[in-house]
Amino acid sequence: MFRGKKGFATYFTDIVGKVAGNKFLLTLRDSFVLVSVTTMIAGFAIMVNSVFLDPAGGLLFSDSGLNLGKLFYGSTKVWLNSDVAAVLTNVQGIINLISQGSLSVFSLILVVVFSFIFSRNYFPKNSEHLTSVLYALGAFFICLPWNWEYTNGNETVSLENVVNSSFFGTQGVFSALVISGVAVWLYNKLLQSNIKIRFPDSVPPMVARSFESLIPGTITMAAFAIITGGITVLFSMTLPELLLDLLQRPAEFVSGTAAFAFISQFTWSLFQWFGIHPSSIWGAIFGVTWNVNDVQNIAGEAHHLYSTMFMNFSTISAGTFALAPVLATLIASRDQGARQVTKVGLMPAIFNISEPITFGLPIVMNPIYFIPFVIVQPLCFYIGVFFTKIGFIDVITNQVPWTVPPIISGLLFTGSVNGAIVQAINLLVATALYLPFIYTANRMNKQKNELE
Repeated sequence: MFRGKKGFATYFTDIVGKVAGNKFLLTLRDSFVLVSVTTMIAGFAIMVNSVFLDPAGGLLFSDSGLNLGKLFYGSTKVWLNSDVAAVLTNVQGIINLISQGSLSVFSLILVVVFSFIFSRNYFPKNSEHLTSVLYALGAFFICLPWNWEYTNGNETVSLENVVNSSFFGTQGVFSALVISGVAVWLYNKLLQSNIKIRFPDSVPPMVARSFESLIPGTITMAAFAIITGGITVLFSMTLPELLLDLLQRPAEFVSGTAAFAFISQFTWSLFQWFGIHPSSIWGAIFGVTWNVNDVQNIAGEAHHLYSTMFMNFSTISAGTFALAPVLATLIASRDQGARQVTKVGLMPAIFNISEPITFGLPIVMNPIYFIPFVIVQPLCFYIGVFFTKIGFIDVITNQVPWTVPPIISGLLFTGSVNGAIVQAINLLVATALYLPFIYTANRMNKQKNELE
């Protein structure tokens, strides 16, 4: 099937490398990486709230935790009525404001970031990318529902000239991408056609650039006003509502299936074994699927089992990529070179940084370690699924940096000792899975030395 000097590995790497290098996927990936910073901050704040400050629950004060309130005040009722509990509740309210500045405006932030990166990547000659951002924001607000209804109990309330802010959050993700992308493309194409007001050189550059964008910007905004009016007449809904039904809800449904989860976890480690960082492909896909699940879980809007937070909890932050092969090598390897590499890679591996061991041992493109490296990821992922399904741990709603060491991160992700136990099990399983292949490497090295 594969003729010539190139084998399957080379062809596979070439194909996946081209996909990973696709400009649009890179634009999506970079956009979600930047936006996820605000999500991580909000998630960390909410994690502190729920794990450490919640006077009625969490790790410190719940019956399943340390139960410090009852310990110091004699009973849970007295503790909850105490001044200290009231102060903690007030502090929680203040910290929750952080989510209002990030999770509640997730799509709005995405419009700004995506339109800027899209303009920079596709129209590098544009001297002012922030102008593209302005028109993308304008187009987004033009398309939003300004006359809408919501149900309050048994009563339907009609609102006019009030924007539906639910599309600022996770409901507007696809709208943010589609509208801002089209707006930036249309505006820059018009700008390139030289349909603009020209000024003499004596006019300050910032003033000149702002007026140069006037005609292309006006046409862009007018186009979206016409599109919005047409879609509203034809479908009795606005463009964001239409995109929510046609694109986002189907994508959310697919991403919640076991098939999507398995494919993502199997190919994640497969790509990495071939030396291709999986986030270059899955980063863009997760951006419009599991990252949205993250935000909804953190904000308390939903309880999705599958999310990037759950993937980090069950695999990456559990040490399955980094710490497991290091421990297995230290336990069973007789190769002094391999042991030396793992001693160097031990400290990074504790913080889930896998490159020193995957490229140093090496594991990447090494047939001996293909099976454990590719199998460990989905196996540990589904061990986490099992313990969630039986109720041993709750759905992951806390955002924790993936560099937090195993066991500790399990405690923080779940706010429970059970989370640390699940991570410990995954780390033990992953380490044990590597051992037979370490022994195989020992035998192969011994035979090689005897032949020499």
